Amino acid sequence: MLKNQQTIKRTISYSGIGLHTGNKTKITFKPAPENTGILFKRIDIPDSPVIPADIDHVIDISRGTTIAIGEAKIHTVEHVLAAVSGLEIDNIICEVDGNEPPVGDGSSLPFVEILLKAGFAEQESPRDYLIVDKTITYHDPPRGIDIVVFPSDEFRITFMVDYKNPALGTQYTSMYSLHEEFATEFAAARTFCFLSEVEELRKANLIRGGALDNAVVIIDRDMSEDELRDLRKLFGIDQKVSLSTNGILNGKELRYYNEPVRHKALDLIGDLALLGMPLKAHVMAARSGHAANVELVKLIRKEYKKKLIRSKFQVAEGKAAFLDMEAILKILPHRYPFLLVDRILDLVPQEHVVGIKNVSINEPFFNGHFPGKPIMPGVLIIEAMAQVGGILLLNTETDPETKLVYFTGIDNVRFRKTVTPGDTLRFEVELAAYRRSICKMIGRAFVDDELVCEAELMAAVVDNQKAV
Repeated sequence: MLKNQQTIKRTISYSGIGLHTGNKTKITFKPAPENTGILFKRIDIPDSPVIPADIDHVIDISRGTTIAIGEAKIHTVEHVLAAVSGLEIDNIICEVDGNEPPVGDGSSLPFVEILLKAGFAEQESPRDYLIVDKTITYHDPPRGIDIVVFPSDEFRITFMVDYKNPALGTQYTSMYSLHEEFATEFAAARTFCFLSEVEELRKANLIRGGALDNAVVIIDRDMSEDELRDLRKLFGIDQKVSLSTNGILNGKELRYYNEPVRHKALDLIGDLALLGMPLKAHVMAARSGHAANVELVKLIRKEYKKKLIRSKFQVAEGKAAFLDMEAILKILPHRYPFLLVDRILDLVPQEHVVGIKNVSINEPFFNGHFPGKPIMPGVLIIEAMAQVGGILLLNTETDPETKLVYFTGIDNVRFRKTVTPGDTLRFEVELAAYRRSICKMIGRAFVDDELVCEAELMAAVVDNQKAV
């Protein structure tokens, strides 16, 4: 069923203190036009810079998700993002008068409650979904993290954690409907940490706004009365602090029997909002945290960008090639006899490309290089490599049809083996650096998995005046 985008009906605010800074802060949610997305705005500094809530603006994930543009930063945005995304709000401006939103009670519930008060307004443009049509996996074996994303007609989450601490142990949760379950079953799940982490975090000048009413502290070591007294002083806590039998500091009751794993799912929802559009997929995660979530978002975004490129240029369906000759002709300006790429097997924007050149005896250069001993000229191997790299470079641009790639330098060229008629050249070109339309690429050419040529290529992307 087609759904339209939505925003909130009216402006509404929420005040409190920041978790890590301990500063008084206020966040104000404002309606936004169609196709705006989720924007954060630092209204406490000159020019009130706007920071899009997307993966390209994430700069730190050590103890939460921090986004920035230039020198302007906003820390710990994941609970706000979870509330906005969980309530299926597409367009909103989040104005913050500091570098961190209020921590509230350590969950997304305070934000959910005021956003519900603001109400929702349906907009005219249809909602764009990022639809996953192939399995995507992320693994971090040293940390025991596994995430698998499956195609699904709805957004679903399955999450599992297992801790050696008996107060937590192994926990599992599933969410099958964002619309029906998020606000009631996940939004109120509070952040948690281990007692052994608390002192280290505070001494590292973090969690300065942390308190017993905005986090669940899991007991993972014994503490003497003197140590508990020092803990109270460290955090400025007036009330008594005790080690309770339920494994949670001060015997705090959980809101859900598996509240910690639900909070992990909440963080995942917030981090997935960094995709910039709602997701249709089933995400199964084991022991994941912010760092892994952000890496997963990058993987999904790469697959999405690949799909956009293929759908834009590739006409014929069902072909094994990522881009066939018809698609290549739309991207590169080269034509016979100087077009030296036959297929693109894979392309990850701003990372790497794999292309194929089938070397035929009918190539016109074999008539003179050399008569009776046909060998592909090394300069043309480099040219073919450069053309494959050009396809990668042009797809870093918004409108590749209006651009040209001029190569400005070639270094460290090595020819390892001759290339003759009947060979299939496979080029693997990776982007080493890209800044202000100037780039450096590392290229390698193979025949039957044997390296035949390698080079470093420098190039500039310029306007194609004819196309413009």
